[in-house]
Formats: sequence, structure tokens, C-alpha cells
Amino acid sequence: MTQTDELTRPDGSPVRVLVVDDEVNIAELIAMALRYEGWTVDVAHNGTKAVAAAKAERPDVVVLDWMLPDFNGLEVLRRIRAAEPNVPVLFLTARDAVEDRVAGLTAGGDDYVTKPFSLEELVARLRALVRRAGLAVTQSASQLVVGDLTLDEDSHEVTRAGEEIHLTATEFELLRFLMRNPKRVLSKAQILDRVWNYDFGGQANVVELYISYLRRKIDAGRDPMIHTMRGAGYVLKPAS
Repeated sequence: MTQTDELTRPDGSPVRVLVVDDEVNIAELIAMALRYEGWTVDVAHNGTKAVAAAKAERPDVVVLDWMLPDFNGLEVLRRIRAAEPNVPVLFLTARDAVEDRVAGLTAGGDDYVTKPFSLEELVARLRALVRRAGLAVTQSASQLVVGDLTLDEDSHEVTRAGEEIHLTATEFELLRFLMRNPKRVLSKAQILDRVWNYDFGGQANVVELYISYLRRKIDAGRDPMIHTMRGAGYVLKPAS
């Protein structure tokens, strides 16, 4: 396999993938290819262990075999999505009938590869899934990308759908922290500590204030990306 630009999470940590296949040799082959990409790989050989691993490890993407010894991939998908509703899932199966592909995608799968498969194709599709979901960036780039929102850490330029957005220094730091943790709920205390460098709760209203400033600039007239999770904090994710 040819080494391509390494993808990482926006915070620089490795992309985490869960590989679910009851054929041990195939699972290990896929795992080896993904570790070569620099990703962290967890492997499960049945549905029960797959669901437990997804809850414990919170993978960025899942490779899911259709036929498993305890229950099928559709049931695994349902249970994983109950805990992680946005995780991209690529179905991997020997079934190649059109109705099976339709069933997998209709149930919420994001892509579909049939056995026998090319490792290069599988890796390319997974890279595309995590990019499309805004979960990973190219390690060598100075840019953070979530959906159509881009932040350049070197030039401090911010754009959404190609339109430049002007931010103050504090707004930029707040957005950078949100974009380094896409789809992750961040509490006011975490934001205060990382952006303002203090962790007492008395000034939590400053977070609300600056979130409102960001929303006016990032979300105004567009599908919202910054969401309030009542009692928990804030989350930034690609617009639906």
C-alpha cells in the first residue's frame, strides 16, 4: 500500500476505528492496514463485543460486517447508534444483492463494500467518511475543518462555505477549541479553563456571551453549527 497524507483528529490524536468481523484473519488484515495509516484500531468478532467496544472507546468510524454469530450488522448498527448517533458506519459483507445494499444504507449505514475487497479501496472509503463527517484533518495542514467551516491556525483566517469571517482574538480561540473537539459536548467550565485560563464558575456567563457572538458570525443566515446542550454545555458539528 502507498502511504498517503496522515489523517488525525483535529486535536492531533489518532483517528479511532472499530473493526467488527467474525472472520479473525479478515479483521486483523483490515486492522493492520489501518494501523499503517496511523489510526488506533479496536477489533470485535461479534455483535455483543462490538456494541460494548463502541460505548467504551467512542470510535470515529466503524467497519461493520453484516453477518455475525450472535446478531446481524443491522442490529449492531441500531445499538451503536443509540449510544453514538453520528458515528459513520461502513458495512462490509459477502452479500452483494441490490436489496441488501439498500437495506444497509436505508438502516443508516454510510457506505458499503462487498467481499472480496481491495484494502486500498476500503481505506480510501474510510478516509472519505471521516473527512466528510468533519472528524479528521490532514496532519500536515494548519487548517481545522468541520463541515464547510475552516479555520487556519497559522494565518488566523476563518471561512464558512468560502465566505471570510472576521473574529476577535477571543472569538478565534473559542472557535478553535470547539473545532478541535467536533461533535463533543464541552462544558462551560472546560471552555473557561481552556480559553480564559481560569476554572471558577462565577464567570460562566462570559462563555454564554462569546458563544452568542460566535453564533452571529458563524451561523447567521446559515444552518446552525453551534448547539446548546441544556445542562451540559455546547457542541459544534457540521450542519445537517
